[in-house]
Amino acid sequence: MSPKKRPSKIDLVIPVFNEEGVIEQIHSNIRAVVDKLPHEFHFLYVDDGSDDGTVNSLRSIADADPRVTFLQLSRNFGHQAALTAGIDHAAGDIVISMDGDGQHPPEMLPQMIDLVRQGYDIVQAQRVAESKPSIFKTLTSDTFYRILNTISGTQIAAGAADFRAMSRQAVDALKAMPEFHRFLRGMISWMGYPSVILPYHQPQRVAGRSKYSLGKMLRLASDAIFSFSLIPLYIGLSSGLVFFALAFVQLSWVFWLSFTKNTEQVLAPGWSSLMGVLLIASGIIMILLGFIGVYVGYIFQEVKRRPVYLLKKGEKE
Repeated sequence: MSPKKRPSKIDLVIPVFNEEGVIEQIHSNIRAVVDKLPHEFHFLYVDDGSDDGTVNSLRSIADADPRVTFLQLSRNFGHQAALTAGIDHAAGDIVISMDGDGQHPPEMLPQMIDLVRQGYDIVQAQRVAESKPSIFKTLTSDTFYRILNTISGTQIAAGAADFRAMSRQAVDALKAMPEFHRFLRGMISWMGYPSVILPYHQPQRVAGRSKYSLGKMLRLASDAIFSFSLIPLYIGLSSGLVFFALAFVQLSWVFWLSFTKNTEQVLAPGWSSLMGVLLIASGIIMILLGFIGVYVGYIFQEVKRRPVYLLKKGEKE
């Protein structure tokens, strides 16, 4: 039997947070699709420190389905850390990550699997439409990806989600990248393996509401920009050179007035101008120090080598 025809071992990595009463329906929806496929599936749920009955729900699912394993993190480490935990424990030929809220349609799984088996190491699902999209979310998302793609040199498709399939080669390469501040969409794009974009229409959540608050989105954006670009530091260097040039022009003008003996008539006290320059320069200096401080902070957290996540309990491993 050729490799393309031979059934694959496929791990589904699904991070969840406070999805009691929802995850049962999600598991049922996924099973309705994968049970028809000629592959060996393993479900790997990762509980990201839920404080409701999600763990009990996962335990019930695992008792009813021998293909299910779940990991319980010691606290809420965040979506990217939970995904990392699942990927670290995935052993399949193909690893597919998807959210546990029903907004990643399992009907896409057969096509994703086929594309990996055709030779693509990464099959990236891209959201092309939402029901009743928020203007604020659409604007901020488009702006974020435009800025990141411009300054980082790593191209990430707008609307790309953490819904993707990866070959074993891509998974092993990702596991070899141990940085603490993780933006998986950028890290996977950076690897450069053969990839393909698979558009999908995002359905409504099965129940509940999104756990991605504005603060979490801002932290993710910060990790993405400062982990993938040194442009903020170059902005500081360029600003310094501009102000140095302006200072040279100012000094040249003063010297010229001194030689022409017009200083008393032309050079007014200029208190407001002087204070304006000082305030602008001071503001730029503070911004640049802030940029440098962020990078130093990232370096500090990296050199401590703390784990990205800690497991509280594993079930049926």
